[in-house]
Amino acid sequence: MPSTPFITAGVILAGIVFLIATYQWILRIIGVVIIPQNGIGIVTKKFVLIGPNKILADGEIVALKGEAGLQADALAPGLHFWLWPWQYSIHTEPFTEIEEGLIGIVEAAGGRPISGGRVIGNAVECDSFQSVRDFVEKGGERGPQMAVIPPGKYRINTAFFSVMRERALEIEDNMVGVVTTKEGTPLPTGEIAGGEVPGHNMFQDGQRFVEAGGYKGLQEQVLLAGRYYVNPRFATVQTYPMTEVPIANVGVVIAYVGSAGVDVTGEAFKHGNLVSPGEKGVCVTPLDPGRYPINPLTHKVECVPTANVVLNWATGKSEAHKLDQNLSTITVRSSDGFTFNLDVSQIIHIPRNDAPKVIARFGSVANLVTQVLEPTIGNYFRNAAQGSDAIAFLKQRQERQDDAKRAISGALGDYNVGAVDTLIGDIVPPESLMKTLTDRKIAEQEKVTYGTQIEAQSTRQKLEQAKALADTQARVVDAERKVQISDYDAQAAVKKAEGEAKSKTIQADADAMVVTTVGQATAKKTLAIGNAEAEVTKAKIESMEAGNYAAIQVAQALAGSGFKLVPEVIVAGGANGQGGGGTLVDVLLANLVRDQAAKPTMAATPSAPEVEVA
Repeated sequence: MPSTPFITAGVILAGIVFLIATYQWILRIIGVVIIPQNGIGIVTKKFVLIGPNKILADGEIVALKGEAGLQADALAPGLHFWLWPWQYSIHTEPFTEIEEGLIGIVEAAGGRPISGGRVIGNAVECDSFQSVRDFVEKGGERGPQMAVIPPGKYRINTAFFSVMRERALEIEDNMVGVVTTKEGTPLPTGEIAGGEVPGHNMFQDGQRFVEAGGYKGLQEQVLLAGRYYVNPRFATVQTYPMTEVPIANVGVVIAYVGSAGVDVTGEAFKHGNLVSPGEKGVCVTPLDPGRYPINPLTHKVECVPTANVVLNWATGKSEAHKLDQNLSTITVRSSDGFTFNLDVSQIIHIPRNDAPKVIARFGSVANLVTQVLEPTIGNYFRNAAQGSDAIAFLKQRQERQDDAKRAISGALGDYNVGAVDTLIGDIVPPESLMKTLTDRKIAEQEKVTYGTQIEAQSTRQKLEQAKALADTQARVVDAERKVQISDYDAQAAVKKAEGEAKSKTIQADADAMVVTTVGQATAKKTLAIGNAEAEVTKAKIESMEAGNYAAIQVAQALAGSGFKLVPEVIVAGGANGQGGGGTLVDVLLANLVRDQAAKPTMAATPSAPEVEVA
């Protein structure tokens, strides 16, 4: 069971609701109407008791003068009096809110009929459709409306105006919006798009566009990136990427709209007209690399490469630009009837200022390739092959290439195209010719091989001779060296003998001279010494007796000679003790006898015993 406090609260709330309902009912009975702050009151008058305007005029659905029916003026928020329930039917509607990013598309239930072949009613000042009275009185037209309602809240009588919400137009970066209008002046004959007119705020004010003389249909002017409140009942918008001119290219503009073009090339260029910007035709001024907001339905931009372009006449080989994707290997026939294929690469260059002339003449670079380059280059090599036999054509490849470069350069110059270089690629001769060439080449190579072998054998013979000579060379050199050495030895011996002879002669002369000199010097010395010693001896003798002096001299001589003063021979006195024996003379005589006995001639004989003189 619910608790008592909850029952009491429910009862109180129900009582309040009852009182409010009773209060509103009571107010309504006395002709008082309360419109909430976020709504409006739409009034329908049931009848008119008195007055001239009792009913609406034919074709009208809203009452402007108090007639019975839907009233033009809605009730604003607040209290309203004297609206008796038996005479007025009132119902409340919330404000019309247009959220951010949306627009309100309005259709009016009343007003004047749309005339003049138009499909959208003209815009009138009616406070963004919040005043039905102003809309009707100022000539608003029944049906879809030109004006739109931007984001916000509005007090719109939804019984007269129906409002649909549509997303606002969003143009992304690097895109353009191409506009097609449903209202405006019909386009003149021969025109595909209307020119730009001022004052319509980028097609957001359709009424201004029409009043400024804008044309119905495709428009030359485009919308850039951003948000636009364009009425989809007035104009449709389709987005396209911006026109991009890549690096190493220029864009040649071809205009389908504008004033009649006047040729600016003069008499020198007879292959097409070039016009100034803003005129119909091929514009003489090309676009440099970049992005441009150009209407792709009213203008065409042909990109022309200004860098060197390589085109390959080779099956299955194509560059990234794809201009040569339809080119194939060139088939030629030689003067001797051989058919063979060759690959060719052509490098071309289109100057920037000549790019419009190329487009005016051919329409595109692809047309230039198919209409000029393909037949020109193909025919040149076919003609060149016809004037030469196959083998000569193959052997003279470099000459053919140089001739092709000169000839094709001259031919392309007439079309405002520069020929940078012509290159001959792979040449595929027929099998029969290849066999002939192969056999000939093999024979030539064999001839070279045999010659090489002969030369090798000759070289080998010389090598063997050289080796034999080298083997004996050591002995020859050794013999030659020995002969030279013997010759040198003989010469050395002669020189040595001559030297020795001269040396002995000189030595003999020197010895003789030395002997003579030494003898003379010795003689003089001896004479001098003898004279000196004689003088000394004479002086010594004079100083002592002669016998004493002689004894002293004998003693000195014995001492200087190492003679033993203690004699090994003892000489005794005379026999029987007689005197007169044992003198110094006797001793000397005894030693002399001993020395004679010790001489080698007497070696076999035992030495005589020492003599003892008794």
